[in-house]
Amino acid sequence: MKLSFGPSCMLLLAGVFLYGTTLSFAQSGATPSSSTPGQAIPGTQGVSPFAGSVSAKLVPGVMSLSLQDAIDRGLKQNLGALLSSAEIGSARGQRWEQLSALLPHVAAAPYVAASEINLGELGFTSLSGVSIPASVGPFSYFDARVSVTQSLFDWKSINATRAATQNLRSAQYTFKDARDLVVLAVGYTYLQAIADEARIETAEAQVKTAQALFDQANDQVNAGTSPAIDGLRAKVELQTRQQQLIQAKNNLAIQKLTVARVIGLAPGQEFELTDKSPYQPFNSLTMEEALKRGYAARSDYLAAMTDVRAAEFSRKAAVAGYLPSLAFNADVGAAGGHPSTATKVFDVRGTLSIPIFQGGSVHGDVLQADARLQQTRERLDNLRAQIDSDIRTALLNLQSSAELVNVARSNIDLAEETLLQSRDRFSAGVTDTVEVVQSQEAVASAHEQYISSLYSYNFAKISLARALGLAEQGVKEYFKGH
Repeated sequence: MKLSFGPSCMLLLAGVFLYGTTLSFAQSGATPSSSTPGQAIPGTQGVSPFAGSVSAKLVPGVMSLSLQDAIDRGLKQNLGALLSSAEIGSARGQRWEQLSALLPHVAAAPYVAASEINLGELGFTSLSGVSIPASVGPFSYFDARVSVTQSLFDWKSINATRAATQNLRSAQYTFKDARDLVVLAVGYTYLQAIADEARIETAEAQVKTAQALFDQANDQVNAGTSPAIDGLRAKVELQTRQQQLIQAKNNLAIQKLTVARVIGLAPGQEFELTDKSPYQPFNSLTMEEALKRGYAARSDYLAAMTDVRAAEFSRKAAVAGYLPSLAFNADVGAAGGHPSTATKVFDVRGTLSIPIFQGGSVHGDVLQADARLQQTRERLDNLRAQIDSDIRTALLNLQSSAELVNVARSNIDLAEETLLQSRDRFSAGVTDTVEVVQSQEAVASAHEQYISSLYSYNFAKISLARALGLAEQGVKEYFKGH
């Protein structure tokens, strides 16, 4: 079969191809992509407990949720914080376990026994012609004592207890750092949700604009003042904007699920975000001041320094395996054949234990302790450099995103003015819908750039607060009025 096309049909196809090329170019430009719901939370090492939570009870109706409300809920329900809190209890138990070796041990074990002994079983049958009975007894005896054991000097146990104390402090610092990470995780997901809400508002406005353009183009096509391809372009533009609106609504719904998981809302809990993302100027810190604050307040850095001290005590405990130890043991009570005839008894002794040869076990403990100490020192050096990088990155992002917000604001005004003039030119018959569609693409791109830059700016403030180790206080300071 042979197909033939008339001149008008060929013109229509050429216009569709030209519009498709223009639309593809516009969509592949510098427009930042929207958020990806459920993506890894920055600063929490990808998939981690900070992305989960223990769910609270369902609240009837629609819950109003501000940024501070979300943070407060996250600090109570987030899985990362809860697991870190449990680690404190575990470290406290380990400290008591080590400390018990230095504390007195007191025990009481009274007993009463009745026995009959078979002498033949023991080999006693006769003695110098004297007949020996087959058994002796029954007879009874009684013993009731309180015993005390106390370590007088054990350098190994002393240093092991010191190491356990440092481990407990490290767990406490780690818990505080976990709370900072919760603030970062909640802030990230909440601000993403706010950005997605703004994208829906922008998409709805773009749909209205595209609908108005389609109606205008359709009227002019019906009136014969514009070619049919103008109506086709306007129709494609309208449907494209409708698709973006559908996707934006889906992204918000998924992002709200992510927010609920991070802060521990009940499954199916309905809520609305009460805070938006206004631009609030930030009084920038100097680099030197920021680094000084970070090294003084970052809980993970304090925990790393405490880990080094714990490793140092652990090494001393390992070396102490070569040293003697001194212990005290005593018991006092009553003993006899029967409780009624028991008399006072006691025993007191001091024991000096001197290790002579232990098969190389102490040498092995020292080697392992040396390796752990080296690892903790290297981790501390690495973390110090990481804090420097985190603070510098946050300050750079804060500065650049603030500048991007200002430029994006100006771009919105320019793009909307361009769109208005393009629509006027189209109404006057001076141009066709290609120019109007391109202007509408520029408006959409400008709005997306503004939303992305505003989100980046606000998240940079939270990132800086976390980098300084003051996330909880920083959010209250940097987001006043939220």
